Amino acid sequence: MPALRTALLQSSGSLSDVAANLKTLDAAAERAAATGAGLLVCPELFLTGYAIGDDVAKLAEPADGPSAQAIAEIAVRHGLAVVYGYPERDGHDGDDGGTVYNSAQLISSDGSRLANYRKTHLFGGFEREAFAPGERTVVQAELNGLRVGMMICYDVEFPENVRAHALAATDLLLVPTAQMHPFQFVAESVVPVRAFENQLYVAYVNRTGPEGDFEFVGLSCLAGPDGVARARAGRGTELVVGDVDPEFLAASRANNPYLRDRRPGLYASLV
Repeated sequence: MPALRTALLQSSGSLSDVAANLKTLDAAAERAAATGAGLLVCPELFLTGYAIGDDVAKLAEPADGPSAQAIAEIAVRHGLAVVYGYPERDGHDGDDGGTVYNSAQLISSDGSRLANYRKTHLFGGFEREAFAPGERTVVQAELNGLRVGMMICYDVEFPENVRAHALAATDLLLVPTAQMHPFQFVAESVVPVRAFENQLYVAYVNRTGPEGDFEFVGLSCLAGPDGVARARAGRGTELVVGDVDPEFLAASRANNPYLRDRRPGLYASLV
């Protein structure tokens, strides 16, 4: 099975300007496709910006809304799958009611919607006031022969979350992120450790720079099952590319005993 070249778009886009962010995504998809990438991953709430405050309800869309259709066209035009973060309204198109979630959606290169994930662990006052928490920890889809899973930012900081994906045989964990100062150690250290201890790839894709009251730190990475970053961005707007290698993953899993040596009977107190 060939490696899946994965592009990470580290960008905060344009705050509250969905049309501009779709143009940014389209341009990034063109650049990613030119490198041979089959997957482009965007940050948390990339469609609208993160610091949208009281505009959350106005900007929220259904999973099959107009932006999803526009991104499906981008995916088809450039021949690659796309993951993007957005505020999801669980209601009818055009309905200002309904529950709003902090979500991420995976659209395939043929334009079909493969998976939609709602953030389960909300961070800080803004998120807890603006969004309802999702209730499904493990959301997966098949992509280019790989089993990919999804979570968002703070979710990856809970070891139980990532271990659940490891036990569900996730190969590549996609993590759109809005990780801010002073927590850059998560991007630098925690994410590669999560990849190693769970024997999977993690694509952690952050926002960057100041936005409202937030300061995002960048440092997006594609971490391998050996705990080594295959791609690592700096602090600014950047598109970086790395390969998810199924053969390397299989060899790493064969040599790493963590999942085989678990003793689940001892861990009942954790739940």
